[in-house]
Amino acid sequence: MKPRTIAIYGKGGIGKSFTTTNLSATFAMMGKKVLQLGCDPKHDSTTSLFGGISLPTVTEVFAEKNANNLPVEISDIVFRKEIPGIDQPVYGIELGGPQVGRGCGGRGIISGFDVLEKLGMFSWDIDIILMDFLGDVVCGGFATPLARSLSEEVILLTTNDRQSIFTANNICQANNYFKTVGGQSKLLGLIINRDDGSGIAEKYARAAGINILMQLPYNPAARDRDDSFDFAVRIPEIGEKFTKLATDILERRIEPCSAAGLDFQDFVRLFGDVSDELPVPARAEELIQDSRKQQRHTRSVPRNDNEQLLACVDKLPADEREIYVMMEVEKKSVAETAALKDMDESSVSGLLRNARKNLKKLFFAS
Repeated sequence: MKPRTIAIYGKGGIGKSFTTTNLSATFAMMGKKVLQLGCDPKHDSTTSLFGGISLPTVTEVFAEKNANNLPVEISDIVFRKEIPGIDQPVYGIELGGPQVGRGCGGRGIISGFDVLEKLGMFSWDIDIILMDFLGDVVCGGFATPLARSLSEEVILLTTNDRQSIFTANNICQANNYFKTVGGQSKLLGLIINRDDGSGIAEKYARAAGINILMQLPYNPAARDRDDSFDFAVRIPEIGEKFTKLATDILERRIEPCSAAGLDFQDFVRLFGDVSDELPVPARAEELIQDSRKQQRHTRSVPRNDNEQLLACVDKLPADEREIYVMMEVEKKSVAETAALKDMDESSVSGLLRNARKNLKKLFFAS
């Protein structure tokens, strides 16, 4: 039987990895074989699951193997963890990605899924694959499970702040778009993490027509468990909520949502009154300097090293300037310059040396 695939999306820093890890642990406690797939270039989804260990990433392994003309094996990128008190081991993969500023994270996600598909991940003897996805990046690579229907179901994670709900709304809209072009991923609903009781996320869910699957209040003990690479589900009141959610998922008690998400104006109006005024265009005269001032400024402050050098050439003594221009700008030889100026070559070379020395002083003094 094919694994059940669930993508968990949310804004960075709101507890996606915490939620995914504790859901993985809950499924394992229920005797299910779970694979947690970290889909973020930071490659830290499985850190708590594996007791603080950072797993080798698909990106790293593929690059090394490819350089040596070797195939990637399952054992190179899939790791298992025996957890005290849980009979069923859990499995983990980190897709990884390029270092900051050195490549496209979305491209890394796409390439990583290509590797996993070639290894047959979606036919492995696994009950559930949980994909921990960054949701506040609009690059198409991060929508791979939705675009290619690699995730059977989608869960949105949010807190009660506008930015995390905005991210959830974007993913809801993206999933709806892909459904219109043949996508099969179903939206199960929304998890509200660090719920402060303000009801803001609940207000959004009602307006958008999205199920609320679970509400987790902020719990310092749960945070401490996570920080020490343990599971918050060992705390009874937390464990009960995750067990209910896991059971509802396994027994398919959750009716998927048909929500399309809210357009921007409807979304922002959830948070207060919004002006109907159009934005005021800036006037060009506010930003562009008076042309005469601009010309004076251009003459007095060279815009680059080349212009600064030319300005310094103008300040050379006339004989040095003339020799410098003929030889350095017009690229005439010593012999040609000497013949044109009716001078001996040693005098020409002397004037060029003096010009270069004076130019150096003028350039750095300016």
